[in-house]
Amino acid sequence: MTGMFEGTAEIDRPVEQVFAYLADGENDPAFSPRVQQIRKTTEGAPRVGTVYASTVKDAGMTSHREFRINRLDAPTTIRWSEVSRNSVTSPDGGYDLEALPDGRTRLRVYNVLEGHGVGKLLAPLALKAARKDADAFAQRIKQAVEAA
Repeated sequence: MTGMFEGTAEIDRPVEQVFAYLADGENDPAFSPRVQQIRKTTEGAPRVGTVYASTVKDAGMTSHREFRINRLDAPTTIRWSEVSRNSVTSPDGGYDLEALPDGRTRLRVYNVLEGHGVGKLLAPLALKAARKDADAFAQRIKQAVEAA
Protein backbone atom coordinates (compact mmCIF):
# COMPACT_ATOMS: atom_id res chain seq x y z
CA MET A 1 0.00 0.00 0.00
CA THR A 2 1.15 3.50 -0.83
CA GLY A 3 -0.43 6.66 0.51
CA MET A 4 0.29 10.29 1.26
CA PHE A 5 -0.15 12.61 4.21
CA GLU A 6 0.26 16.38 4.29
CA GLY A 7 0.08 19.20 6.78
CA THR A 8 0.12 22.98 6.57
CA ALA A 9 1.09 25.89 8.78
CA GLU A 10 1.78 29.60 8.53
CA ILE A 11 5.18 30.53 9.91
CA ASP A 12 6.02 34.00 11.20
CA ARG A 13 9.34 34.15 9.33
CA PRO A 14 10.37 35.15 5.80
CA VAL A 15 10.32 32.39 3.17
CA GLU A 16 14.12 32.56 2.71
CA GLN A 17 14.68 31.89 6.42
CA VAL A 18 12.21 29.00 6.46
CA PHE A 19 13.81 27.51 3.35
CA ALA A 20 17.32 27.70 4.80
CA TYR A 21 16.20 26.07 8.06
CA LEU A 22 14.35 23.20 6.36
CA ALA A 23 17.03 22.59 3.71
CA ASP A 24 19.37 21.64 6.56
CA GLY A 25 18.09 18.18 7.47
CA GLU A 26 20.15 18.23 10.66
CA ASN A 27 17.40 20.48 12.10
CA ASP A 28 14.86 17.62 11.90
CA PRO A 29 15.17 16.51 15.58
CA ALA A 30 13.95 19.98 16.66
CA PHE A 31 10.47 19.23 15.27
CA SER A 32 10.35 15.46 14.75
CA PRO A 33 10.49 13.53 18.03
CA ARG A 34 10.90 10.25 16.13
CA VAL A 35 14.35 11.36 14.86
CA GLN A 36 16.85 10.34 17.51
CA GLN A 37 19.88 11.49 15.55
CA ILE A 38 20.73 12.66 12.04
CA ARG A 39 23.87 13.66 10.18
CA LYS A 40 24.76 14.82 6.70
CA THR A 41 26.94 12.20 5.00
CA THR A 42 27.96 14.34 2.02
CA GLU A 43 30.32 17.33 2.04
CA GLY A 44 29.29 20.94 1.63
CA ALA A 45 26.08 22.88 1.90
CA PRO A 46 22.75 21.11 1.28
CA ARG A 47 22.19 20.66 -2.48
CA VAL A 48 20.65 18.17 -4.88
CA GLY A 49 22.33 14.85 -4.07
CA THR A 50 22.98 15.61 -0.39
CA VAL A 51 22.32 12.54 1.78
CA TYR A 52 21.29 12.50 5.44
CA ALA A 53 21.56 9.37 7.59
CA SER A 54 19.27 9.13 10.60
CA THR A 55 18.22 6.87 13.42
CA VAL A 56 14.48 7.01 14.08
CA LYS A 57 12.12 5.35 16.50
CA ASP A 58 8.62 4.46 15.30
CA ALA A 59 6.13 2.41 17.30
CA GLY A 60 8.90 1.29 19.66
CA MET A 61 11.18 0.09 16.85
CA THR A 62 14.47 1.77 15.97
CA SER A 63 15.59 1.89 12.34
CA HIS A 64 18.32 3.51 10.29
CA ARG A 65 17.31 5.61 7.31
CA GLU A 66 18.96 7.55 4.52
CA PHE A 67 17.34 10.37 2.58
CA ARG A 68 18.60 12.15 -0.54
CA ILE A 69 17.67 15.67 -1.58
CA ASN A 70 16.26 15.45 -5.12
CA ARG A 71 15.21 19.04 -5.68
CA LEU A 72 16.18 22.30 -4.03
CA ASP A 73 14.63 25.39 -5.63
CA ALA A 74 15.27 28.31 -3.30
CA PRO A 75 13.22 29.62 -1.67
CA THR A 76 10.08 27.59 -2.43
CA THR A 77 10.68 23.87 -3.00
CA ILE A 78 12.51 21.02 -1.27
CA ARG A 79 12.08 17.38 -2.30
CA TRP A 80 13.66 14.21 -0.94
CA SER A 81 13.40 10.46 -1.25
CA GLU A 82 14.35 7.69 1.12
CA VAL A 83 17.13 5.57 -0.34
CA SER A 84 17.29 3.07 2.54
CA ARG A 85 15.15 -0.05 2.58
CA ASN A 86 12.93 -0.49 5.59
CA SER A 87 9.53 -2.09 6.02
CA VAL A 88 7.85 1.32 5.52
CA THR A 89 9.67 3.99 3.52
CA SER A 90 9.07 7.43 2.06
CA PRO A 91 9.93 7.37 -1.65
CA ASP A 92 8.75 10.98 -2.01
CA GLY A 93 8.47 13.86 0.43
CA GLY A 94 8.90 17.56 0.52
CA TYR A 95 8.20 21.10 1.57
CA ASP A 96 6.37 23.71 -0.47
CA LEU A 97 6.86 27.27 0.76
CA GLU A 98 4.92 30.36 -0.22
CA ALA A 99 5.78 33.93 0.77
CA LEU A 100 2.86 35.67 2.48
CA PRO A 101 2.31 39.35 3.31
CA ASP A 102 4.12 40.80 6.31
CA GLY A 103 7.11 38.46 5.96
CA ARG A 104 5.27 35.23 6.81
CA THR A 105 5.49 31.88 5.02
CA ARG A 106 2.88 29.25 4.21
CA LEU A 107 4.31 25.73 4.63
CA ARG A 108 3.00 22.54 3.11
CA VAL A 109 4.83 19.39 4.19
CA TYR A 110 4.05 15.99 2.72
CA ASN A 111 5.36 12.44 2.62
CA VAL A 112 4.36 9.41 0.61
CA LEU A 113 4.58 6.19 2.61
CA GLU A 114 5.10 2.80 1.02
CA GLY A 115 5.19 -0.67 2.57
CA HIS A 116 7.66 -3.42 1.63
CA GLY A 117 7.36 -7.05 2.70
CA VAL A 118 5.72 -7.14 6.13
CA GLY A 119 5.60 -3.36 5.87
CA LYS A 120 2.67 -3.73 3.48
CA LEU A 121 0.68 -4.69 6.57
CA LEU A 122 2.17 -1.88 8.67
CA ALA A 123 1.91 0.92 6.10
CA PRO A 124 -1.85 1.52 6.53
CA LEU A 125 -1.36 1.94 10.30
CA ALA A 126 1.64 4.23 9.80
CA LEU A 127 -0.27 6.28 7.24
CA LYS A 128 -3.31 6.62 9.51
CA ALA A 129 -1.11 7.83 12.39
CA ALA A 130 0.79 10.22 10.11
CA ARG A 131 -2.40 11.70 8.69
CA LYS A 132 -3.78 12.21 12.18
CA ASP A 133 -0.56 14.01 13.23
CA ALA A 134 0.10 15.91 9.95
CA ASP A 135 -1.12 19.37 10.98
CA ALA A 136 0.46 19.00 14.43
CA PHE A 137 3.71 18.05 12.67
CA ALA A 138 3.48 21.22 10.56
CA GLN A 139 2.87 23.21 13.76
CA ARG A 140 6.01 21.66 15.35
CA ILE A 141 7.96 22.80 12.30
CA LYS A 142 6.49 26.30 12.73
CA GLN A 143 7.52 26.40 16.38
CA ALA A 144 11.05 25.16 15.63
CA VAL A 145 11.63 27.65 12.81
CA GLU A 146 10.28 30.54 14.87
CA ALA A 147 12.48 29.54 17.84
CA ALA A 148 15.64 29.27 15.71
